Amino acid sequence: MNDDILELCNRLIPQAYVTQGAQARASHENVIKQLLEHRKLPQQGWDDQTIELLLHELAVMDSNNFPGNCGVGERESRLASSLVARRHYRLGHGIGRSGDITAVQPKAAGSSILMKITNCMVMDIIKLSGIKSVKNGFVVPVATGMALVLCMLTLKLKKPEAKYVLWPRIDQKSCFKSIITAGLVPVVIENLLAGDELRTDIAAILKKIQELGANNILCVMSTTSCFAPRAPDKLEEISALCKENDIPHLVNNAYGLQSSKCTHLLQQAARIGRVDAFVQSLDKNFMVPVGGSIIAGFDKDFINEIGKTYPGRASATPSVDLFITLLSLGANGYQQLLDERKEMYAYLASALEKCAGKFGERRLNTKNNPISQGISLNLPDDPKGEKLTEIGSMLFTRFVSGTRVVAPGNDVTISGYMFKNFGSHSNNYPCAYLTAAAAIGMKKNDVDMFIGRLEKVLSKCKSSLEAQRDSSTPNKLEEDS
Repeated sequence: MNDDILELCNRLIPQAYVTQGAQARASHENVIKQLLEHRKLPQQGWDDQTIELLLHELAVMDSNNFPGNCGVGERESRLASSLVARRHYRLGHGIGRSGDITAVQPKAAGSSILMKITNCMVMDIIKLSGIKSVKNGFVVPVATGMALVLCMLTLKLKKPEAKYVLWPRIDQKSCFKSIITAGLVPVVIENLLAGDELRTDIAAILKKIQELGANNILCVMSTTSCFAPRAPDKLEEISALCKENDIPHLVNNAYGLQSSKCTHLLQQAARIGRVDAFVQSLDKNFMVPVGGSIIAGFDKDFINEIGKTYPGRASATPSVDLFITLLSLGANGYQQLLDERKEMYAYLASALEKCAGKFGERRLNTKNNPISQGISLNLPDDPKGEKLTEIGSMLFTRFVSGTRVVAPGNDVTISGYMFKNFGSHSNNYPCAYLTAAAAIGMKKNDVDMFIGRLEKVLSKCKSSLEAQRDSSTPNKLEEDS
C-alpha cells in the first residue's frame, strides 16, 4: 500500500495498528526487494505468504489484468475459467516471444520478470550443485527428450551437412527417440561390461569417428544419470575426443543435478574438453510436475542460440512451478535435500544388501552409479523368467513405484532399430536384476516400506516355485508301487 492509502486507513482504525500492519508488509517487501536487486537464489526459503504476494504483484503488471484493458488481438490471455485463472495466479501470457523464448513480452511485464528471475535462480542452483563454470541456462517448457531435440536442431543449423549422432547405449526410449525426432541418424555404441557395471566403450566411439568422418557427425550424446547397472558415461574422455575432433558434445543430465558425482563429471568434462550443452529435468531434480527442463552450457552465446531456435511463445507453468519451489526451499533448503539424498543412497545400499542376502541374491557392485542400485534375481526353477516378470507387477500392486525388473529376452524395436534385451543397456548382461533409485526427496520411511514389501514378494515367489517343484516330484510311495 502506498502512503495515501495508509493515511486513509488511519481514519478508520487507530494509527498504531495501521503502522504495525505497514511494518509487517514492509518486511515482506524488503525480501522481495533483495531478490530483484541481487537476482540470486535466497539463502533461506520464503514463507508462502511472501511468495504469493510477489506472484500477485507480478500478475497485476500483465496487460490481461489491467483495469479497463481493451484487448483486440488474437492472443490476449483471456481465461474462461476462474479455477484456471487462480491455478496460474492469472499469469496467462506465457514466456518469450516468437523469436526467442527468453525475450521480454511487452504485454506481460510481470511474467517476463518472473521468467528472468527464475533463470537467474537456475544458474545459482546449477552452481550450487557443483557445476561452477556454467555460463548460461534457461527453463524450457518441454521435458528432457524434447529439450534434447531443441539442442540438436540448433547444432544442425551450425553443421547442416552432419547427420549422425553417436550414442552410448542407454535403454530409455525418450533420449533415443529425440535423435529420430530431430531427423538424425543414431549410431548406437554398445557398452563394455566391467564386473557388474556397464561402462562407455571409448575405443568404439573413436572407431566410429574415424569410420564416419568427424564432419558427418552432428554430436556425441552422452549420459550422466541412468539406471543401474549402467554407470554414467566417461564424460572426460568423451569431451576430450570431441574437442580433438571438433565434434559437438551434448549431455543428457536428466536427473544428474541432484548428484555431486554427475555434476563433477560435467564440470571436469568442460574443463578438459568440450561440452556444448547439458539438459536436466525439472520434475526429477526439483520435485515439480512433469513438463519442464533446463538447458545450460558453458558458452553463453550458444545457449542463447538454442533459446532463439524455440518457435513461438511458451507456457510459463514450468517456470512458475520452479520459481515457487526455489523460493520456498532457498539455497539452504535445496542443499539439505542434496545431503539427505546422499544419506538415503547409503541407507538403501545397506538395506538392499541385507535383503538380497536373505534370498541368496546379491547387490550389484555398481559403485560408479551414484543414484540407482540393483540386486540380482536368479530364481531357481524359472528358466523362462516368468516369475521374474511377475515381481515387478506384484510390487506395483503393492504401491511400490519406480522399481524395474529386467529379465533377458525382452527385445524391443524403436523407430526401426532393434534393441536386444532392452532395459539392460546391453545385448548380453549376465543376469536378471531389479533396480531402485535413491532420488531427491526420498525418506528413510520410503526405503523401509520398499524393503519390507520386496521381501514379502520375493518370499512369495520363491515359495511358489518350491511348491511347483514339489508337486512335480513323484511321490516316493507311488514310485515304490
